[in-house]
Amino acid sequence: MSRKILIIDDEDDIRQVAALSLETVAGWDIIVASSGVQGIQRAQENLPDAILLDVMMPGMDGPTTFRELQKNPITSKIPVILLTAKVQSADQRRFADLGVRAVLTKPFDPLTLSGQMERILGWA
Repeated sequence: MSRKILIIDDEDDIRQVAALSLETVAGWDIIVASSGVQGIQRAQENLPDAILLDVMMPGMDGPTTFRELQKNPITSKIPVILLTAKVQSADQRRFADLGVRAVLTKPFDPLTLSGQMERILGWA
């Protein structure tokens, strides 16, 4: 069964590498958004199986985007995995306290990203 994944990241390179990785390795359908606002709109329109969400974005950051997704009954049940370059344990705890499924660090390995996501989401 093909999964639908929404990648929300303001960095073109990260979006492209993650999308190519998840399409090629896992065969998943990928939707991309370059901002939190656009991501919320795409989540409502496409109802993805999961969201890979960057923490640091201009305008609406990842945690704010996550909270907005949680407020909407249409998107509140979509599992979210944060993607961040912040690896300090205090940051990790703060992100985990939001209620996201997991926090993955950048840079990630494109060959193992889908496997990590499958384990986190219980799809393996």
